[in-house]
Amino acid sequence: MKKLKVPFVQGLDDLEMSTVGLMMETKAQREYIEVVDWKEEYPYKPIVAFDIVRSEKSLYIRYFVKGFSLKAVFDKDDTDVHLDSCVEFFMQRCGSEEYMNFEFNCIGTCDAARRVSRSQKVSLTPSEYKSIRRYSSLEENTFAEKKGIYEWELLVAIPFEVMGLDAAHLPEKVKGNFYKCADDTEYPHFVSWSPIDLPHPDFHCPKYFGDIYF
Repeated sequence: MKKLKVPFVQGLDDLEMSTVGLMMETKAQREYIEVVDWKEEYPYKPIVAFDIVRSEKSLYIRYFVKGFSLKAVFDKDDTDVHLDSCVEFFMQRCGSEEYMNFEFNCIGTCDAARRVSRSQKVSLTPSEYKSIRRYSSLEENTFAEKKGIYEWELLVAIPFEVMGLDAAHLPEKVKGNFYKCADDTEYPHFVSWSPIDLPHPDFHCPKYFGDIYF
Protein backbone atom coordinates (compact mmCIF):
# COMPACT_ATOMS: atom_id res chain seq x y z
CA MET A 1 0.00 0.00 0.00
CA LYS A 2 1.33 3.41 -0.98
CA LYS A 3 1.89 6.23 1.51
CA LEU A 4 2.62 9.93 1.22
CA LYS A 5 3.03 12.91 3.53
CA VAL A 6 1.39 16.20 2.54
CA PRO A 7 3.59 19.24 3.31
CA PHE A 8 2.02 22.38 4.75
CA VAL A 9 2.63 25.67 2.92
CA GLN A 10 1.31 28.85 4.46
CA GLY A 11 -0.41 31.54 2.44
CA LEU A 12 -1.43 29.59 -0.66
CA ASP A 13 -5.09 30.53 -0.27
CA ASP A 14 -4.20 34.20 -0.79
CA LEU A 15 -2.39 33.62 -4.09
CA GLU A 16 -3.76 33.53 -7.61
CA MET A 17 -3.88 29.96 -8.89
CA SER A 18 -1.59 30.91 -11.76
CA THR A 19 1.21 31.59 -9.26
CA VAL A 20 0.60 28.76 -6.78
CA GLY A 21 2.52 26.34 -8.99
CA LEU A 22 5.72 28.33 -8.53
CA MET A 23 5.44 27.90 -4.76
CA MET A 24 4.64 24.20 -5.10
CA GLU A 25 7.62 23.51 -7.35
CA THR A 26 10.05 23.62 -4.42
CA LYS A 27 7.78 22.81 -1.47
CA ALA A 28 5.42 20.04 -2.64
CA GLN A 29 5.66 16.28 -2.35
CA ARG A 30 5.99 14.81 -5.85
CA GLU A 31 4.48 11.42 -6.67
CA TYR A 32 3.84 9.40 -9.83
CA ILE A 33 0.71 7.79 -11.25
CA GLU A 34 2.34 4.84 -12.97
CA VAL A 35 0.61 1.58 -12.04
CA VAL A 36 -1.08 -0.02 -15.05
CA ASP A 37 -3.49 -2.30 -13.21
CA TRP A 38 -5.08 -3.92 -16.28
CA LYS A 39 -2.15 -4.38 -18.64
CA GLU A 40 -3.64 -6.97 -20.97
CA GLU A 41 -6.78 -5.03 -21.82
CA TYR A 42 -5.48 -1.47 -21.39
CA PRO A 43 -1.67 -1.46 -21.72
CA TYR A 44 -1.16 2.22 -22.59
CA LYS A 45 0.53 4.34 -19.89
CA PRO A 46 0.99 8.10 -20.28
CA ILE A 47 3.59 9.91 -18.21
CA VAL A 48 1.80 11.30 -15.14
CA ALA A 49 3.08 12.95 -11.96
CA PHE A 50 1.49 15.12 -9.32
CA ASP A 51 2.63 17.59 -6.67
CA ILE A 52 0.64 17.83 -3.45
CA VAL A 53 0.60 20.32 -0.55
CA ARG A 54 -1.94 21.67 1.91
CA SER A 55 -2.75 25.18 3.04
CA GLU A 56 -4.78 26.42 5.97
CA LYS A 57 -8.04 25.63 4.14
CA SER A 58 -7.42 23.38 1.14
CA LEU A 59 -5.59 20.46 -0.41
CA TYR A 60 -3.65 21.48 -3.53
CA ILE A 61 -2.85 18.95 -6.26
CA ARG A 62 -0.96 19.82 -9.43
CA TYR A 63 -1.04 17.14 -12.14
CA PHE A 64 1.49 16.86 -14.97
CA VAL A 65 0.52 14.76 -18.00
CA LYS A 66 2.26 13.83 -21.25
CA GLY A 67 0.85 11.29 -23.66
CA PHE A 68 -1.15 10.41 -26.74
CA SER A 69 -4.40 12.19 -27.53
CA LEU A 70 -6.17 15.10 -25.86
CA LYS A 71 -9.90 15.56 -25.40
CA ALA A 72 -12.22 17.91 -23.48
CA VAL A 73 -15.86 17.93 -24.58
CA PHE A 74 -17.40 18.59 -21.14
CA ASP A 75 -17.44 22.15 -19.80
CA LYS A 76 -20.15 21.87 -17.11
CA ASP A 77 -19.52 20.39 -13.67
CA ASP A 78 -21.30 17.19 -12.63
CA THR A 79 -20.81 15.59 -16.06
CA ASP A 80 -18.92 12.53 -17.35
CA VAL A 81 -15.44 14.03 -17.43
CA HIS A 82 -13.84 10.57 -17.14
CA LEU A 83 -14.64 10.13 -20.84
CA ASP A 84 -12.26 13.04 -21.59
CA SER A 85 -8.55 13.32 -20.82
CA CYS A 86 -9.01 13.07 -17.06
CA VAL A 87 -7.16 13.06 -13.73
CA GLU A 88 -8.79 12.02 -10.47
CA PHE A 89 -8.45 12.04 -6.67
CA PHE A 90 -10.54 9.74 -4.46
CA MET A 91 -10.49 10.02 -0.66
CA GLN A 92 -12.08 8.48 2.42
CA ARG A 93 -12.04 9.51 6.06
CA CYS A 94 -10.64 6.71 8.21
CA GLY A 95 -13.43 4.67 9.75
CA SER A 96 -16.08 5.98 7.34
CA GLU A 97 -18.01 3.91 4.82
CA GLU A 98 -18.44 6.99 2.65
CA TYR A 99 -15.79 8.08 0.17
CA MET A 100 -15.50 10.95 -2.29
CA ASN A 101 -14.43 11.15 -5.92
CA PHE A 102 -13.01 14.31 -7.49
CA GLU A 103 -12.58 13.91 -11.24
CA PHE A 104 -11.29 16.65 -13.58
CA ASN A 105 -10.87 16.79 -17.32
CA CYS A 106 -7.87 18.59 -18.75
CA ILE A 107 -9.61 22.00 -18.84
CA GLY A 108 -10.72 21.70 -15.20
CA THR A 109 -14.35 20.61 -15.48
CA CYS A 110 -15.20 18.62 -12.35
CA ASP A 111 -17.36 15.66 -11.44
CA ALA A 112 -17.46 15.03 -7.68
CA ALA A 113 -19.73 13.29 -5.21
CA ARG A 114 -20.08 11.66 -1.81
CA ARG A 115 -20.53 7.93 -2.27
CA VAL A 116 -21.00 4.60 -0.58
CA SER A 117 -20.60 2.80 -3.93
CA ARG A 118 -20.24 3.49 -7.63
CA SER A 119 -24.03 3.63 -8.02
CA GLN A 120 -25.01 5.33 -4.72
CA LYS A 121 -23.93 8.96 -4.66
CA VAL A 122 -24.84 12.51 -3.70
CA SER A 123 -23.26 15.05 -6.05
CA LEU A 124 -21.70 18.25 -4.76
CA THR A 125 -23.90 21.32 -4.59
CA PRO A 126 -23.29 24.17 -7.06
CA SER A 127 -21.66 26.25 -4.30
CA GLU A 128 -19.36 23.35 -3.39
CA TYR A 129 -18.31 22.94 -7.01
CA LYS A 130 -17.64 26.67 -7.20
CA SER A 131 -15.42 26.51 -4.10
CA ILE A 132 -12.96 24.16 -5.84
CA ARG A 133 -10.34 26.39 -7.45
CA ARG A 134 -8.82 25.18 -10.73
CA TYR A 135 -6.16 26.31 -13.17
CA SER A 136 -5.32 24.54 -16.44
CA SER A 137 -2.42 25.12 -18.79
CA LEU A 138 -4.84 24.59 -21.69
CA GLU A 139 -7.52 26.74 -23.25
CA GLU A 140 -10.80 26.94 -21.32
CA ASN A 141 -12.98 26.07 -24.29
CA THR A 142 -14.02 22.52 -25.14
CA PHE A 143 -12.54 20.66 -28.09
CA ALA A 144 -12.92 17.31 -29.82
CA GLU A 145 -10.20 14.70 -29.52
CA LYS A 146 -6.84 15.80 -30.90
CA LYS A 147 -4.42 13.15 -32.15
CA GLY A 148 -0.72 13.31 -31.37
CA ILE A 149 1.41 13.75 -28.24
CA TYR A 150 0.43 16.49 -25.80
CA GLU A 151 1.62 17.88 -22.47
CA TRP A 152 -0.64 19.63 -19.97
CA GLU A 153 -0.92 20.62 -16.32
CA LEU A 154 -3.92 21.02 -14.04
CA LEU A 155 -3.83 22.57 -10.58
CA VAL A 156 -6.80 22.12 -8.25
CA ALA A 157 -7.48 23.32 -4.71
CA ILE A 158 -10.12 21.28 -2.86
CA PRO A 159 -11.37 22.82 0.41
CA PHE A 160 -11.10 20.52 3.41
CA GLU A 161 -14.66 21.51 4.30
CA VAL A 162 -15.90 19.96 1.05
CA MET A 163 -13.96 16.81 1.92
CA GLY A 164 -15.78 16.62 5.26
CA LEU A 165 -12.69 17.56 7.26
CA ASP A 166 -12.17 20.23 9.92
CA ALA A 167 -9.32 22.35 8.56
CA ALA A 168 -8.38 23.48 12.08
CA HIS A 169 -8.17 19.90 13.38
CA LEU A 170 -7.12 17.65 10.52
CA PRO A 171 -6.86 13.92 11.22
CA GLU A 172 -3.48 12.23 11.18
CA LYS A 173 -4.33 10.72 7.82
CA VAL A 174 -7.03 9.90 5.28
CA LYS A 175 -7.20 7.11 2.74
CA GLY A 176 -6.99 7.89 -0.95
CA ASN A 177 -5.82 7.22 -4.47
CA PHE A 178 -4.90 9.21 -7.56
CA TYR A 179 -5.76 8.22 -11.11
CA LYS A 180 -5.35 9.00 -14.79
CA CYS A 181 -7.89 7.84 -17.36
CA ALA A 182 -9.45 8.73 -20.70
CA ASP A 183 -12.23 6.25 -21.29
CA ASP A 184 -13.59 7.51 -24.60
CA THR A 185 -10.40 8.27 -26.54
CA GLU A 186 -8.19 6.58 -29.10
CA TYR A 187 -5.92 5.35 -26.29
CA PRO A 188 -8.16 4.47 -23.34
CA HIS A 189 -6.19 3.84 -20.16
CA PHE A 190 -6.63 3.32 -16.43
CA VAL A 191 -3.54 4.14 -14.36
CA SER A 192 -3.29 4.53 -10.57
CA TRP A 193 -0.93 5.72 -7.84
CA SER A 194 -1.75 2.91 -5.41
CA PRO A 195 -2.14 -0.53 -7.05
CA ILE A 196 -5.59 -2.09 -7.55
CA ASP A 197 -5.92 -5.88 -7.51
CA LEU A 198 -9.21 -6.37 -9.37
CA PRO A 199 -9.93 -8.26 -12.61
CA HIS A 200 -11.53 -5.30 -14.43
CA PRO A 201 -11.07 -1.50 -14.35
CA ASP A 202 -12.66 0.00 -11.25
CA PHE A 203 -11.40 3.05 -9.40
CA HIS A 204 -14.28 2.93 -6.89
CA CYS A 205 -12.46 0.57 -4.54
CA PRO A 206 -11.50 2.10 -1.15
CA LYS A 207 -10.00 -1.26 -0.17
CA TYR A 208 -6.99 -0.35 -2.30
CA PHE A 209 -6.61 3.28 -1.23
CA GLY A 210 -3.22 4.32 0.12
CA ASP A 211 -2.43 6.41 3.22
CA ILE A 212 -2.28 10.20 2.92
CA TYR A 213 -0.75 11.76 6.05
CA PHE A 214 -1.24 15.36 7.13
